[in-house]
Amino acid sequence: MIPKLFQLGPIPVYSYGLMLGICFIVASWLLNKEFKRRKLDENAAINVTFIALIGGVIGSKLLYVIEEWKSITSMPLTKVFSTDGLFSPAGLTFYGGLILATGLIYFYTRSKKIPFLRVCDSAAPSLAIGYGIARIGCHLSGDGDYGLPVSEFMSWVPWGTNYSYGTLPPSIAFRGTELAQKFGGVVPDATLCHPTPMYELVFAVIIFSVLWAKRKVFKVDGKLFGLYLILSGAARLLVEFIRLNPRLIFGLSEAQIISVVLIILGIYLYVKIPVSKAEQKSQNTKKK
Repeated sequence: MIPKLFQLGPIPVYSYGLMLGICFIVASWLLNKEFKRRKLDENAAINVTFIALIGGVIGSKLLYVIEEWKSITSMPLTKVFSTDGLFSPAGLTFYGGLILATGLIYFYTRSKKIPFLRVCDSAAPSLAIGYGIARIGCHLSGDGDYGLPVSEFMSWVPWGTNYSYGTLPPSIAFRGTELAQKFGGVVPDATLCHPTPMYELVFAVIIFSVLWAKRKVFKVDGKLFGLYLILSGAARLLVEFIRLNPRLIFGLSEAQIISVVLIILGIYLYVKIPVSKAEQKSQNTKKK
């Protein structure tokens, strides 16, 4: 793990921050490309990217604070504003950012009279690949997003990863859990764990490829975004099964519950939105 990549004079360059920056550069470029293809205002693409950046970071932090409210409020005031509290390196939750950013973009598009679902379709491939790039940062920083020890699940896999040099090594990430009790109270930092961020990268590349191929096929606004919600929600739902997150209801974690909601919403958009005549013609041609 390489949380800190190098130093530029007095400025440290962290792997997560660098990958997050690359994520937004790539996503912005793809979004601008799609806006141009769909004959939308290219200046609006810049604004949407900026809103997504601000809303994504704030929303991610807000959901993290809500999740960790009890532990944060029980800290001494000096620790609340430290890297153990609000500025924890693990203090970003993707779904919080997605929800807030989407809401802010909705109000922005309404104010500019831009079709919201068309913007969502334009952003879908960017969201997919951007998420995958950001997960590389999670992997390199070892910020606690990794999965269960391979000894606990799928012990035959050859790619178990040592996160002992990450910002949240296993002894801290699994502290106080039933899993820790199996290891005598503390999970050794050198314990090989499932590199779930890299699993999500693989899913992200596949989802991006599907969406990129379908972006010119779906002619009706909202259908592509619906497909994105289904695929990305399903990927997160599956990966969460090998993460040690608190289970809230029906044996599902918070992220899995949100994933199920997004999948249902995606199915609604995908099924409810009618197929265009161009798509029907294309499907009929393939059948012949």
